Amino acid sequence: MAQKRKTVDTERIRKAAKEILLALGEDTEREGLKKTPERMARMYAELLGGMYEDPKKHIRSIFTENYDEIVLLRNIPFYSMCEHHLMPFIGSAHIAYLPSGTVLGVSKLARIVDCFARRLQTQERLTYQIADFIMNSLKPKGVAVVLEASHSCMTIRGIKKPGSVMVTSALRGIFKKDPRSRNEVMSLMHNGNK
Repeated sequence: MAQKRKTVDTERIRKAAKEILLALGEDTEREGLKKTPERMARMYAELLGGMYEDPKKHIRSIFTENYDEIVLLRNIPFYSMCEHHLMPFIGSAHIAYLPSGTVLGVSKLARIVDCFARRLQTQERLTYQIADFIMNSLKPKGVAVVLEASHSCMTIRGIKKPGSVMVTSALRGIFKKDPRSRNEVMSLMHNGNK
Protein backbone atom coordinates (compact mmCIF):
# COMPACT_ATOMS: atom_id res chain seq x y z
CA MET A 1 0.00 0.00 0.00
CA ALA A 2 1.45 3.36 -1.06
CA GLN A 3 2.00 5.92 1.68
CA LYS A 4 0.21 9.24 1.17
CA ARG A 5 2.57 12.12 0.43
CA LYS A 6 2.79 14.82 3.12
CA THR A 7 3.82 17.77 0.95
CA VAL A 8 3.52 19.08 -2.58
CA ASP A 9 6.03 17.51 -5.00
CA THR A 10 7.67 20.79 -6.06
CA GLU A 11 10.26 19.11 -8.28
CA ARG A 12 7.54 17.46 -10.33
CA ILE A 13 5.64 20.76 -10.63
CA ARG A 14 8.86 22.52 -11.69
CA LYS A 15 9.36 20.01 -14.51
CA ALA A 16 5.71 20.28 -15.58
CA ALA A 17 5.87 24.10 -15.54
CA LYS A 18 8.91 24.01 -17.78
CA GLU A 19 7.03 21.72 -20.18
CA ILE A 20 4.09 24.13 -20.24
CA LEU A 21 6.39 27.02 -21.13
CA LEU A 22 7.98 24.94 -23.89
CA ALA A 23 4.51 23.93 -25.17
CA LEU A 24 3.65 27.64 -25.39
CA GLY A 25 6.69 28.15 -27.60
CA GLU A 26 8.69 30.04 -25.00
CA ASP A 27 12.44 30.02 -24.50
CA THR A 28 12.86 28.71 -20.95
CA GLU A 29 16.44 29.97 -20.88
CA ARG A 30 15.58 33.63 -21.43
CA GLU A 31 16.21 35.86 -18.43
CA GLY A 32 12.58 36.43 -17.42
CA LEU A 33 11.68 32.74 -17.55
CA LYS A 34 14.77 30.98 -16.18
CA LYS A 35 13.39 30.73 -12.65
CA THR A 36 9.68 30.68 -13.52
CA PRO A 37 9.29 26.89 -13.10
CA GLU A 38 10.77 27.10 -9.59
CA ARG A 39 8.56 30.07 -8.75
CA MET A 40 5.48 28.21 -10.00
CA ALA A 41 6.37 25.17 -7.90
CA ARG A 42 6.73 27.30 -4.75
CA MET A 43 3.49 29.13 -5.58
CA TYR A 44 1.47 25.92 -5.91
CA ALA A 45 2.99 24.56 -2.71
CA GLU A 46 1.87 27.72 -0.92
CA LEU A 47 -1.58 28.02 -2.52
CA LEU A 48 -2.45 24.35 -2.10
CA GLY A 49 -0.71 23.58 1.19
CA GLY A 50 -4.07 23.07 2.90
CA MET A 51 -4.26 19.67 1.23
CA TYR A 52 -1.69 18.48 3.75
CA GLU A 53 -3.00 20.35 6.78
CA ASP A 54 -5.30 18.77 9.35
CA PRO A 55 -7.99 21.31 10.31
CA LYS A 56 -8.36 19.58 13.69
CA LYS A 57 -5.25 21.38 14.90
CA HIS A 58 -7.28 24.61 14.87
CA ILE A 59 -9.91 23.41 17.32
CA ARG A 60 -7.55 23.00 20.25
CA SER A 61 -8.58 26.46 21.44
CA ILE A 62 -12.08 25.54 22.61
CA PHE A 63 -13.22 27.24 25.80
CA THR A 64 -16.08 26.42 28.14
CA GLU A 65 -18.33 29.44 28.10
CA ASN A 66 -21.93 29.91 29.17
CA TYR A 67 -22.79 32.01 26.12
CA ASP A 68 -25.97 31.19 24.22
CA GLU A 69 -26.21 33.87 21.56
CA ILE A 70 -24.84 33.96 18.00
CA VAL A 71 -21.08 34.22 17.50
CA LEU A 72 -20.26 35.70 14.09
CA LEU A 73 -17.02 36.44 12.29
CA ARG A 74 -17.69 38.38 9.11
CA ASN A 75 -15.58 39.33 6.09
CA ILE A 76 -12.83 36.73 6.44
CA PRO A 77 -10.73 37.15 3.27
CA PHE A 78 -9.88 33.91 1.48
CA TYR A 79 -8.49 32.66 -1.80
CA SER A 80 -8.81 29.22 -3.30
CA MET A 81 -8.06 27.41 -6.54
CA CYS A 82 -10.87 26.28 -8.81
CA GLU A 83 -10.24 22.62 -9.55
CA HIS A 84 -11.74 22.94 -13.03
CA HIS A 85 -9.23 25.45 -14.46
CA LEU A 86 -6.58 25.81 -11.71
CA MET A 87 -7.42 29.49 -11.51
CA PRO A 88 -8.07 31.39 -8.28
CA PHE A 89 -11.33 32.46 -6.80
CA ILE A 90 -11.11 35.17 -4.16
CA GLY A 91 -13.66 36.38 -1.69
CA SER A 92 -14.97 36.71 1.85
CA ALA A 93 -16.33 34.15 4.25
CA HIS A 94 -18.90 34.83 6.95
CA ILE A 95 -19.19 32.23 9.72
CA ALA A 96 -21.70 32.11 12.56
CA TYR A 97 -22.47 29.53 15.18
CA LEU A 98 -24.78 29.25 18.16
CA PRO A 99 -22.67 27.84 21.02
CA SER A 100 -23.72 24.92 23.14
CA GLY A 101 -21.45 25.40 26.16
CA THR A 102 -18.18 25.99 24.30
CA VAL A 103 -16.70 28.70 22.09
CA LEU A 104 -13.75 28.66 19.73
CA GLY A 105 -10.87 31.14 19.71
CA VAL A 106 -11.87 33.74 17.10
CA SER A 107 -8.72 33.47 14.98
CA LYS A 108 -9.34 29.75 14.63
CA LEU A 109 -12.41 30.40 12.47
CA ALA A 110 -10.21 32.22 9.95
CA ARG A 111 -7.60 29.45 10.12
CA ILE A 112 -10.25 26.82 9.41
CA VAL A 113 -11.34 28.79 6.34
CA ASP A 114 -7.73 28.98 5.13
CA CYS A 115 -7.11 25.30 5.74
CA PHE A 116 -10.01 24.23 3.52
CA ALA A 117 -9.55 27.05 0.97
CA ARG A 118 -5.91 26.18 0.28
CA ARG A 119 -6.90 23.08 -1.70
CA LEU A 120 -8.22 22.39 -5.17
CA GLN A 121 -11.85 23.33 -4.61
CA THR A 122 -15.27 24.27 -5.78
CA GLN A 123 -16.91 27.07 -3.83
CA GLU A 124 -19.89 24.87 -3.06
CA ARG A 125 -17.72 22.14 -1.52
CA LEU A 126 -15.61 24.67 0.39
CA THR A 127 -18.76 26.14 1.94
CA TYR A 128 -20.12 22.87 3.25
CA GLN A 129 -16.69 21.57 4.36
CA ILE A 130 -16.29 24.59 6.64
CA ALA A 131 -19.84 24.27 8.00
CA ASP A 132 -19.65 20.51 8.56
CA PHE A 133 -16.24 20.73 10.21
CA ILE A 134 -17.37 23.37 12.70
CA MET A 135 -20.65 21.55 13.37
CA ASN A 136 -18.94 18.20 13.95
CA SER A 137 -16.01 19.59 15.95
CA LEU A 138 -17.60 22.24 18.15
CA LYS A 139 -21.07 20.64 18.46
CA PRO A 140 -22.92 23.99 18.48
CA LYS A 141 -26.69 24.32 18.20
CA GLY A 142 -26.22 25.61 14.67
CA VAL A 143 -23.72 26.81 12.08
CA ALA A 144 -24.13 29.19 9.15
CA VAL A 145 -21.46 29.76 6.51
CA VAL A 146 -21.79 32.16 3.58
CA LEU A 147 -19.04 32.59 0.99
CA GLU A 148 -18.94 35.38 -1.59
CA ALA A 149 -16.26 35.11 -4.28
CA SER A 150 -15.17 36.29 -7.68
CA HIS A 151 -13.94 33.48 -9.93
CA SER A 152 -11.11 34.37 -12.30
CA CYS A 153 -12.04 31.40 -14.50
CA MET A 154 -15.19 33.40 -15.30
CA THR A 155 -13.98 36.98 -15.04
CA ILE A 156 -10.82 36.90 -17.20
CA ARG A 157 -11.51 33.94 -19.50
CA GLY A 158 -14.52 32.19 -20.96
CA ILE A 159 -17.56 34.43 -20.60
CA LYS A 160 -15.41 37.32 -19.22
CA LYS A 161 -17.84 38.89 -16.73
CA PRO A 162 -15.71 40.88 -14.24
CA GLY A 163 -17.54 42.09 -11.17
CA SER A 164 -19.73 39.01 -10.89
CA VAL A 165 -19.83 37.44 -7.45
CA MET A 166 -20.93 33.92 -6.59
CA VAL A 167 -22.64 33.41 -3.23
CA THR A 168 -22.97 30.02 -1.51
CA SER A 169 -24.36 29.11 1.88
CA ALA A 170 -24.44 26.13 4.21
CA LEU A 171 -26.80 26.06 7.17
CA ARG A 172 -26.68 23.43 9.89
CA GLY A 173 -28.71 22.72 13.02
CA ILE A 174 -31.07 25.42 14.26
CA PHE A 175 -30.13 27.79 11.42
CA LYS A 176 -31.47 25.26 8.92
CA LYS A 177 -34.50 24.12 10.90
CA ASP A 178 -35.80 27.35 12.46
CA PRO A 179 -36.80 30.19 10.08
CA ARG A 180 -36.51 32.88 12.78
CA SER A 181 -32.98 31.81 13.71
CA ARG A 182 -32.03 31.61 10.03
CA ASN A 183 -33.38 35.12 9.39
CA GLU A 184 -31.53 36.50 12.41
CA VAL A 185 -28.16 35.02 11.44
CA MET A 186 -28.51 36.06 7.79
CA SER A 187 -29.42 39.59 8.84
CA LEU A 188 -26.34 39.78 11.07
CA MET A 189 -24.12 38.38 8.33
CA HIS A 190 -25.19 40.95 5.79
CA ASN A 191 -25.48 43.96 8.10
CA GLY A 192 -23.08 46.50 6.64
CA ASN A 193 -22.26 44.35 3.60
CA LYS A 194 -23.90 46.41 0.92
